[in-house]
Parts: sequence; structure tokens; C-alpha cells
Amino acid sequence: MSRKPKLTRFEENVSSKYQIYNSIFMTLPFDEISNTGVLLPLFCEICEKGFAHDKNPSEIMDTFFERYVEKDKTEAEKINLLFRFIQYIERQVVLFDAVEDASFAIVNNMDGRGTLRNIKEEAEEKQKLGALKTHLERFKIRPVLTAHPTQFYPGQVLGIITDLAQAIEKDDLLTIKKLLEQLGKTPFFKKEKPTPYDEAVSLIWYLENVFYHSASKIYNYIQQNIFKGEDFDNQIIDLGFWPGGDRDGNPFVTTEITLKVAERLRSTILLNYHRDIRKLKRRLTFDGVEKRLERLERMLYKNVYLQKEDGMLSLAAFETELKAIRAIVIEKHQSLFSAEIDDIINKVKLFGYHFAMLDIRQDSRVHQGVFENIVETMEAKGNGLFSGNYINATEEEKIGMLSKVMQIIQPEYFKEEITNSTISSIYAMKDIQARNGERGANRYIISNNQSVLHVMEAFAMLRLCDWKQPKVDVSPLFETVPDLQIAHEVMKTLYENELYAAHLKERGNKQYIMLGFSDGTKDGGYLMANWSIFKAKEELTAISREYGIKVIFFDGRGGPPARGGGKTHQFYASLGTTVEDEEIQLTVQGQTISSNFGTLESCQYNLEQLLSSGISNEIFSSATAEFSQDDKKTMETLATVSYDTYVAFKKHPMFLPYLERMSTLKYYAKTNIGSRPSKRSKSKEFNFSDLRAIPFVGSWSQLKQNVPGFYGVGTSLEHLEKEGKFDQVVDLYKNSAFFRTLLENSMMSLTKSFFKLTAYMRENEEFGEFWTIIFEEYERTKRMLLKLTGYKELMENQPAGKASIHAREKIVLPLLTIQQYALRKIQELQKDPIANEKELKTFEKMVTRSLFGNINASRNSA
Repeated sequence: MSRKPKLTRFEENVSSKYQIYNSIFMTLPFDEISNTGVLLPLFCEICEKGFAHDKNPSEIMDTFFERYVEKDKTEAEKINLLFRFIQYIERQVVLFDAVEDASFAIVNNMDGRGTLRNIKEEAEEKQKLGALKTHLERFKIRPVLTAHPTQFYPGQVLGIITDLAQAIEKDDLLTIKKLLEQLGKTPFFKKEKPTPYDEAVSLIWYLENVFYHSASKIYNYIQQNIFKGEDFDNQIIDLGFWPGGDRDGNPFVTTEITLKVAERLRSTILLNYHRDIRKLKRRLTFDGVEKRLERLERMLYKNVYLQKEDGMLSLAAFETELKAIRAIVIEKHQSLFSAEIDDIINKVKLFGYHFAMLDIRQDSRVHQGVFENIVETMEAKGNGLFSGNYINATEEEKIGMLSKVMQIIQPEYFKEEITNSTISSIYAMKDIQARNGERGANRYIISNNQSVLHVMEAFAMLRLCDWKQPKVDVSPLFETVPDLQIAHEVMKTLYENELYAAHLKERGNKQYIMLGFSDGTKDGGYLMANWSIFKAKEELTAISREYGIKVIFFDGRGGPPARGGGKTHQFYASLGTTVEDEEIQLTVQGQTISSNFGTLESCQYNLEQLLSSGISNEIFSSATAEFSQDDKKTMETLATVSYDTYVAFKKHPMFLPYLERMSTLKYYAKTNIGSRPSKRSKSKEFNFSDLRAIPFVGSWSQLKQNVPGFYGVGTSLEHLEKEGKFDQVVDLYKNSAFFRTLLENSMMSLTKSFFKLTAYMRENEEFGEFWTIIFEEYERTKRMLLKLTGYKELMENQPAGKASIHAREKIVLPLLTIQQYALRKIQELQKDPIANEKELKTFEKMVTRSLFGNINASRNSA
């Protein structure tokens, strides 16, 4: 490992290499326009100088055309050149990704802080190895891969990034050149939306090629180095999966797709086992084991390639057979290649026949309508579920009635499509469990959960589907600030419900609760969303402990800080003992998957960081992780002022018009990056509650304003400064790792903001005042954070991370300039949309095409 500082390692291995390979890339002729690569650096320079001299995007564009493009070029040719620039820039981002991936192990110390080796050594040094072993016998992490569209790379491009990273690692110039040529000719834009099954297949690639190897390598290390080769009964790493099971707001997820995805997961893990058994067979050519391995190989081959089930062993029998082979090798063949056998046994423990646990998720509002339809349909059939009038009953009466429901219903009883599909999705869970094992699909998540009734209706539906004791964990998802505030009361009532308590006992007295960052931030602003979740976790931990329930939190975290992302391991390490932490579960999506888990090294490193955050919180944490009463009071004041500031901003009459007309929000739907509709309702009317968090946060990111990651933070800090209580904030910052982590992530949002891009809006008659409000809060937040931290510049403590952000921002600056130029043109042309219809379509296409590179360049927000 190099002793050089991380920033130096980044500059030498990422920045310098990118410059070299980019210069090769820029000279490659991809089409009939051979001078695009020559003109783009000149355009970049014009953009940088233009913004430095407070020019607007249109003026910058005019300067460029005037200076570098021949006078006889038509408007169509100029526009064509801009589209070529977009193509080049989005590929430059890919190149930067590949260079960063190739250098991951050099830039990041693979044995440094937060890695397993470091933790083992620290435990030995502090004589806490016993405590570490005890903790690892029960502690787990579960990254849950979701198809939420926060990245625009199609599968082919992700494949090129992987191959390019490998070629760059070997300095294989010939292959690099060929791959860059391939990249130049590979389309980024999808003409059609992917289906949920397409999304699943894309993510299964990561399971098969990355997680399968990295997760098992970690498990093997723990077994060999911490447990000294002994077996222990805990997977430590579970993998979760949402594509094909997440029905919330996605009408394209059908029961057929759910079953098809589960089958794909099963066949992929069996294929991986088949490959490993074949490799093992080449080594274990000994008496007593050769024939047994042959039988296993044949069994897997028949299942994977011939789809023949006969002779397929149960999972337990498969594991037993592998252990029997190991026993013979140890006893009769001097343990030769026993480590390779252990590796396969451990993979079978980790991934079973399911590979990843498929969650089913649906919105409580859908459940409510479905349940009412079930009640009405069954009554019409003369087979009513209840003796009383359920629909007009009070919530308390409904809960009482639901506790006594006994019948069995089938999907075909119901003509309503949503009712039929909701019921059939529950039966699908039973089918998946029968085929892939209980871990194949054993959690039902209720989005937008606001009450006890929402949980009890979902639980009643499980029981109605011929499942007296459902082998399913019912998991409410609390998202908005008001829902988080009452979450502990909801759970207290459930814990006291006789029927639900009996169900929890059957499930090992474990309760999974999901908490959503994205909608919380959208609803209540950055500080309040994070503080509300922290407080909810404390209250839910306390109430669960009181009732003897082990609560397991599942965090709906996104890539950027505004969606709960940022430095994830720091966040979990900062929670303290008042928050239950037996498992860390979180959603991983879009660019976070490719940036944090896209290569074997980055996947291993980030899984280890996640593991270590839970371990250090439990084993090495000091009392300073807890909030004192004074610090809690300060945090409450900051969150409240921030919340009031953000809500007032959200209620500003220009808030929605600004997003609708000045941002890229409406263009997200045209990008075809995800199977899910970009807003919740089909209404043409634009309203806040229908907005999904991803396009909402993404639109601020495209404007380079990143409002959800900082708005209200500056005002709340300034409030205490004005009251002469800033020393209280300083104390909170010193004492609380949680608060420090929040502010570090907010600094990342500020670092990625660039207000000169949209400074022209200040002069806009309609939106000038609103733009100024945002800019002033940005300046205020920046000033207050620098004052609090004592830094001279943002992210001073993370120079390598900051360098990566600046490098990426520099690449996409010309792209954003083109996007803003196109948006300004659209505003002009809309004065007479009929006469300008053709031109409007061209510039709208330009905006849509320019979305890709900027979002992809933001991958290091995770």
C-alpha cells in the first residue's frame, strides 16, 4: 500500500490517467464529423471563462459559435454539433468512471480503517476478540438492490465500464483504444422503457459477477481469521432485491414478472454453483469424492441447462453432501483443497437457492381500496368476511374485526385488476418460498404507512390467502415527518394486539420497520428528515425493547445526501446505543450500485465498511455517541427552524412553477431509464404530492442548486448565532458524530452546487426573486458551515472526495451549459409554440439527452 496521501494517490492514478486516456478518446473519429473532439476542449474553455466573467449560457454559446465555428454553418449544423458534444461528454464521464474503478484499490486502503482486517487487529489490541465474535454471531447487513432510476447507463455501457477498468488496470493500450471506439458507437439513449424484468436482469448481473464473489470472500475471511475455521450459524451478509417485487406506483410489476424474477434469481445462483463445482472437480480427483462431485455437477447441469427438476436435492441435503465431501477430504486426503470446499459451502449458506431476498412492496392507499373491494365482493357472494359493517366502522372496530378474519380467498374471485394482482402477489410469495426457500420472499413492505390499520389490513390479507401463520414479516414504511412522529405509537398498539403479537412470536420476536429518507427530505427538508428518522429510531427502539421485540431498521437511502445517502458507513457508526443495530439494512440504487458495488474491490471495501460501522458502534463506541439533553435540545431547535424555513420555501407561490418551467423535471419522464412512471398519479395537473423523490432531487441537481441537501440548514445555524447561542452548536458539533456526518453530507451538496450556471434567472421578472432566495440560503449555509467547522473551504477534510467531485463537475460543465442554453431557447420559442413546433421539439430533445451525463457524473454522491 502506498504511503502517499489519498489525494496524491487520486491525482496520480485517476486525474493523470484520465487526462491521458481522454486525449486518446478525443482523437477517435466516431462519425462523419471529425472535428468534434477538437472543438469540445475549446468549448469547455469558453464555458469556464464565460461563467467566471458572469456570462449567461446563451452569451457563452454565441461567443463559441462566433469564435470557433465557420460563419457559413447553418443553425441545423450548429445544433448537430451540440448533440455531438453531448455524446462525447457522456462518454467522458464513462471513461472517468472506468479510470476511478481501475484505481479503487490504490486510492482506497483495502486494509485501512473500517476494513475487516483493521477491525480484527483493533479487537485483538483492545482484547475484545470475544466480544467481536459474539457480535458477529448475530449481526447482519442487508444491502437491498432497487431499480429506482438514479442512473442512466444501459447494460451495454456498464459492461464497457467494467472491461475498460480492467484494461486500464493492466495499462493495455490496444484494448483501451478498441473499447473507447466501442463506447463511441454504443447508444446511451433507450428508445423504449425497460420492463421490471429487464431491470431485474440488469441488477442480477451485479449479483452474479460481483456480490457472489465479494460477499463470500468476506464471509470466508471472518470464518478463517476470527472464528479460526469453526462453523457459526449466521450469514452476516444477506442480499435483498426489489425489481419484480416492488409494486408501489409501478403498474407494470405483475405476478407473472414476480415469479419470473424469482426463477431468474434461482437459476443464476445454481449456474454459479455449477461453475464452482466444475472447478472443484478438476482438483478433487480422489477416491470417495470424485463420483459424489460428479453427481452434484450433473444435478446442477440438468436443472440449469435442461430445466429438469428430477434428482434435485433440497438445500439442506445439498449442504450436507458438500460437508460430507469435506469430511472425507480432511480425513483421508490431508485436507487438500478443503478451503475451496469451504468456499462453496459458505456460498450455499449465504445465497441458498434464492440468491437474494425478493421483497414485495405496495402502498397503503392501494391496500385500503383493495381491502374494501374484498369486503364488498365477498358480501355480494353471500360469504361476508365480517358480521358487522366494516367499511363504516371506526378504526378501532376495524382492527378488532380484522383480528377475527378466518376465511380463504382466491385471486379469481375478484374482477378488479388491482385486487386480483394484490392477492395473487401474496400467493406468489408462497410459491417462491416453496421453490427457493423461505428466504426467497419473506417480507411484505407497506409504503406510506400511517396507522395500525394499514399494518393490520396487510396482515389480514396474508392470512386470507390460505396462510394461517404467514412465514412473512410485515414491514411498515414510515416516510413523512408526521408519520415518523407517531411511528412508535403505531408499533406500541401492534405489540399489544394479541393476534399480531402471536405472529411476531412465530417470527422470532423480530419486527422489521422501514424508514424512508427520500420522501422525508422532500416533505420536511434535510435536517428535519434526518433528525425525525433518528428520533423515530430511538422511540421505536425503546418501545420495542419494552415489549421484548428486536426491532430491525431498514433504511430507504438514496445516492445523494438529499435522499439519505452520503457517507453511509459514517452515518451508521454515529448512531450510538439508543438505536437498535443488530442489523443494518438499506436500499442501494442506480449510480450507488455501480459506484459502491460495481467492481470486486469496491464491493468488498464498501460491504466491509458497512459491517465495520455496525461493529464499531457496538464494540468500540464510547459514550460520546449519545446525545446529552443540552445537545438534544440544540438539535431539536436546529431541526425545527430548518423545517419551518423549508416548509415556507415549499409554500412559496413560485416553488412549483419554478420546478415546472425552469428545471428539467418534466423531461425525466422522457428518458426511458426506469419502468416506473415518473409521477404517482395520471393527472396532467402538476402537484407536489405526486412528485417522486428521484426526479425531484434530480431536477435540483441538474440546475446545480441541490436545494434538498442544504435548504434550511444555514438559516437554522444563523438563528442560533443571532440569539447568541452559537456555542451550543459548537458543542453539538464536537459531541455528536451523527450531527457531524449530517453536515459533512450537506457540504457535499453545496460542493456540487454552481449558481453561476443559472445566475441569469436573477434578472427574470417572474422568477428572479425566487432564485435569489435559493442563492442566499446557499451562501448562508456555506458561511455558517465554514464558521462552525473552522474550514477555509468546503470538504476540506475530504480532499480526495472533493477532487473527484471537481473533476466530474468540470467534465459536465459544458453539458450543463448546453442544457441551460436549450431551456432558455424553449422559453423563447414557447411564446409562439405552434409556429415554433419543430424547433421546440429539437431543443426539448436536447434537454432530455443532456440529463444523462450529469446524473451519471454524480455517482460519487453515494
